[in-house]
Amino acid sequence: MAIIKWEPFDELDRFFDGFPSMQAGRLGFDMAVDLYEENNSVVAEMNVPGIDPEKVEVTVEGDFLRISGRREEEQERKGKQFYTKEIRRGSFERTIRLPERVDDERVTAEYKEGVLRVMMPKRTVSEKGKVKIEV
Repeated sequence: MAIIKWEPFDELDRFFDGFPSMQAGRLGFDMAVDLYEENNSVVAEMNVPGIDPEKVEVTVEGDFLRISGRREEEQERKGKQFYTKEIRRGSFERTIRLPERVDDERVTAEYKEGVLRVMMPKRTVSEKGKVKIEV
């Protein structure tokens, strides 16, 4: 008789494989954000296809970028019978900690072909806080 190693988590994975709504990619919106530096600015990119740009709000508060919005529920039409309904409707929100301080007065955003791009110029160190000591 062969000895088989028991993997309890493998059994748990097999159990949840039977529930397509529990798969990670299908829960909520694709809230992935690319955050990088370009031309002395911190840039955030997020895929938000099919969402009216007028229903997306972008705010920068301190060290955080907050992107929120809403995808409207489409009206049910008679004669339409769904086999699956995986496109999520409703509101979404994502808050990201920024790696550097940005000038929140000069933040700009653009929406093109389903991609939201937020450009946040890095805050420059002001000379006002420096004091010269006379010797």
